[in-house]
Amino acid sequence: MSMIDKFVPDKYFKSIYDINYKALKKSGIKCLIFDLSNTIAPDAIKSPTRKIKDLFEDLKDMNFKLVIMSNNFKKEVMPFKELLCVDSCYLSFKPLKRKYKKVMKVYDLKDNQIACIGDQLFFDIFGANRMNFTSILVNPISTDEFAVTKFNRKLENVVIKHLMKKDLFVRGRYYE
Repeated sequence: MSMIDKFVPDKYFKSIYDINYKALKKSGIKCLIFDLSNTIAPDAIKSPTRKIKDLFEDLKDMNFKLVIMSNNFKKEVMPFKELLCVDSCYLSFKPLKRKYKKVMKVYDLKDNQIACIGDQLFFDIFGANRMNFTSILVNPISTDEFAVTKFNRKLENVVIKHLMKKDLFVRGRYYE
């Protein structure tokens, strides 16, 4: 596997509301790790909406363990953790492995029982693929992003061009 292959998501959906969670459950996934910024909610939204709460309640009813893993500070993550009643990891430094390993240890899970859902190839997908978790890419909710994220998107677009040349990934061509 070449380095560029580490950026290819296992699954690709338009949003967190389009993911086939029943199929994930059937495939043995027990834990869903969600990115926060632009995956669950745009940066401008500081607490979960009714739609987000309903989705998370449905996922709990399916017996998924739910974790919000974010590179953001604690104050951005806590309202979502508390109002959704889920575990969280803030200042995760994705794609580093430390917090992923902690989730595996806390829940006593194997790599094939965890799926990571996020909107960025460099942090969410690369991090998940390094751990051999199921990696799920969703489109970013908003284009209103931090300067660092905008810079990362430019680099991400270079990687996507390489992936498209190899026909490994095409933005907007969803698959599961």
